[in-house]
Amino acid sequence: MRFLKEPLFHFILIGAAIFGWFALVSPNKESGAPPEVIVFDNNDVDLLIARFETTWKRPPNSDELQALIDGAVREEVLVREARKLGLDRGDQVIRARLAQKMDFLADAIASAVEPEDSILEAYIVANPARFATPPRLAFEQIYLGETPEPDEVEAAISKLKAGEDWVTVGVPSLMPKAMPLTAPKAIDATFGPGFHSGLEPLEVGVWVGPVRSGYGLHMVRVTETREGSLPPLADIREAVVLAWRRDTAEDLSLAQYEHLAGQYRIEKPVFGE
Repeated sequence: MRFLKEPLFHFILIGAAIFGWFALVSPNKESGAPPEVIVFDNNDVDLLIARFETTWKRPPNSDELQALIDGAVREEVLVREARKLGLDRGDQVIRARLAQKMDFLADAIASAVEPEDSILEAYIVANPARFATPPRLAFEQIYLGETPEPDEVEAAISKLKAGEDWVTVGVPSLMPKAMPLTAPKAIDATFGPGFHSGLEPLEVGVWVGPVRSGYGLHMVRVTETREGSLPPLADIREAVVLAWRRDTAEDLSLAQYEHLAGQYRIEKPVFGE
């Protein structure tokens, strides 16, 4: 009875038990029932070819194409049988994937639409903050140090009033002495959070200070300001189309859900009211 201890024998027993369980729970136990039909047409083949070309940048040869078709048919058989066995029920990953694919339908519809310019213009007007160029500000700065003494600050101010070259005033640092027209986020990224807000009220062309940054104190002279503005559609059309399609897909997905949910009587607990 040594064969009873062989791993291969145990494997055969396990396999027989699995296939016996499949036969027991499968809903198509009637031997006389006609087999289900799986149709794999030219559209399916074209889709497989397109996916292959996207990955490999060339069409598949005949052997590769046959392998793709055989693999797709195998997948379809296994998916159908898994559903019959209820393997898709209670699986959160599968449920989430199916729900996601329903949302993808709305994405596909929105992506297929080419909106007219009038629609995009109205979308820009309704969402100006998403497309407007930010206000920009140019300035020059003299670094006075992290914690300069009052007399050091006064000395720097006196030199500026006396007309000395401002580039020679102050303490050397790695910070740029002059910034061209720059957006607020970029200014704060260079000098520390909040530095731009301290420059906004300053008069153009006048040395003012000290103004605190994330690194210490500065004398600052604003040289130019420019208000934010909405660029013409032609300059930002691609970004507007992408944003419009994203919002449209979300609206379609919500409408789709509300329509489908209206076909059910939903009973659920409600909290926070």
